[in-house]
Amino acid sequence: MTVEISDMTFDKVAIGPVSVRVYKGADFMKGAPVLLYFQGGAFLDAGLRHCPLAECLAGTGAIVVVPDYLSPMGGVFPKPLEVGFSLFSYLAKKRAGLGDRRSQLIIGGEESGGNVAAGVALKARDHYAEELDGQVLFSPLLDPFMGTASFRGAEAIGMRGRWSDGWSHYLSGGVCHPYAAPSLCSRLAGLAPALLVSSQDDPLRDETLAYAESLKAAGVAVRPHLLPEGLGWPSIHHGALADTGAWQAPVQAQFSSFLQGAGHDMQTT
Repeated sequence: MTVEISDMTFDKVAIGPVSVRVYKGADFMKGAPVLLYFQGGAFLDAGLRHCPLAECLAGTGAIVVVPDYLSPMGGVFPKPLEVGFSLFSYLAKKRAGLGDRRSQLIIGGEESGGNVAAGVALKARDHYAEELDGQVLFSPLLDPFMGTASFRGAEAIGMRGRWSDGWSHYLSGGVCHPYAAPSLCSRLAGLAPALLVSSQDDPLRDETLAYAESLKAAGVAVRPHLLPEGLGWPSIHHGALADTGAWQAPVQAQFSSFLQGAGHDMQTT
């Protein structure tokens, strides 16, 4: 499906105007799901940039809104989360002219954006329990200790130093709240259904799967999916790879299936 891309500004968000890039499948249907999607960048990259995953997901017929969530207030916790939650609240009430009353409202993100999305889902559970229909987390950066076995592969793709710098920046306010590091959160019950995707060759694989297990143990409907290695998946967070990207089709299939089952018991092994 051809995807149309346009830039706009949400002027009436509680924290002030936020620039967003909107990806729409050219043939999206009435009642298309609206996905508020936080792009990665190790908590360091502000501004609107092309987002391959947003374009991929819009190709399923979704309306994907990618905000510049670092520029309005900076990249130190809790500021990005405040921007993200304000955007979620705005879309929950207004939909900003995107979709309609039948549209599912989903949040998601990759890498550091996946962290922010997971934090927004936690806060949404605490404030807007009925408004969020699901969360999609693609190799979310969740473990500030960077201590998983798979993370040892971060050096090989040139990301260990960048992720270390990113965590130091994000947590430089001196707070490690559960919203900032969802992998450390002990209260996960009641969260929106979740799709978590990573790949065998991604350094963030283990923290992705561990969070999926924690969600499942808390009774959250969760669908973890691990892509095979060699599809170029770590390129979503700019990992240096020789592989060409071939992850789009399986990711679209997982996302479409998740949307069909959102709100139902989707726990899988």
